[in-house]
Amino acid sequence: MNLKQLEHLLAVAEAGSFSRAAERLHLTQSALSRSIRLLEEDLGTRLLDRMGKRTELTPLGLTVASRARRILFESAELRRSTDLLTQGGQGTISIALGSGPGVLLLTPLLVHVAQQHPQLRIEVMRGSQEAHLGMLRTRRLDALVVDIRGIAPSADLRIEPVSQMRAGFICRSGHPLAALSRPPRFAEVAAYPLASTFLPADTARILIDRYGIGADPKTAVRLRCEEIGSLLETVRASDAVFLGIVAAAREGILSGELIELMLDPPLDSHAQFALVTLAGRTEAPAMGLLRAFVSDRLRD
Repeated sequence: MNLKQLEHLLAVAEAGSFSRAAERLHLTQSALSRSIRLLEEDLGTRLLDRMGKRTELTPLGLTVASRARRILFESAELRRSTDLLTQGGQGTISIALGSGPGVLLLTPLLVHVAQQHPQLRIEVMRGSQEAHLGMLRTRRLDALVVDIRGIAPSADLRIEPVSQMRAGFICRSGHPLAALSRPPRFAEVAAYPLASTFLPADTARILIDRYGIGADPKTAVRLRCEEIGSLLETVRASDAVFLGIVAAAREGILSGELIELMLDPPLDSHAQFALVTLAGRTEAPAMGLLRAFVSDRLRD
């Protein structure tokens, strides 16, 4: 038995067929079949059953596959630990930022690394949280900085809370709502295009509880994307109202371009940001720098 044979077993189990697994592994189907057969002979048991066009793990195969995943993980971590010890410096880190952390951290983080840690190699990605979780689990990312309300707890994830950041409504300083002598009601705000990211379910519940069914983001939000910077630019140039973390609009509020609308009743909602890593994975030295930077910058 060797690591390649275990990799081949998992590839067939995940692909559901020898032909698809062979294609992914860039092997001939006969070579892959021979590898699995030798593994089965070594262990003295059948590991895979052919169920029509689909190949599935046997009950014993499920047990072997579970242990194989752990063995391959530890093997990869052994290689990673060796690389980190021998490469010197702070190494390389690849991270993904959610929509809120992206607008607050992306440029400051790149500037900080360029000025203070020029030997560090850093890759920063934006995009779908689901896709980023998949990349974290396949070790193509070292960490995520995201709103954890959309992440289900899992034994393979290490979730380190960083901060809670207040959500609110933001408009341009010359907006008609800004001229009111009293706090606006949600219905008055919703008369204008409401702009937001894809909000988690608990935020939707808070909005509905606070302002009624008309505040359900599925129908109330008219402009929706994950790029908060683009949403705020839209708010600057129109009568759209941004719903999201207030700190994202900090520069615009300080410059007088944007204002926060205090509704009646006021919104009581917070984003919950955290650093998410893969449990048990050996970390690059630069992860300590990232933790400190994120903790310092992600605050109201």
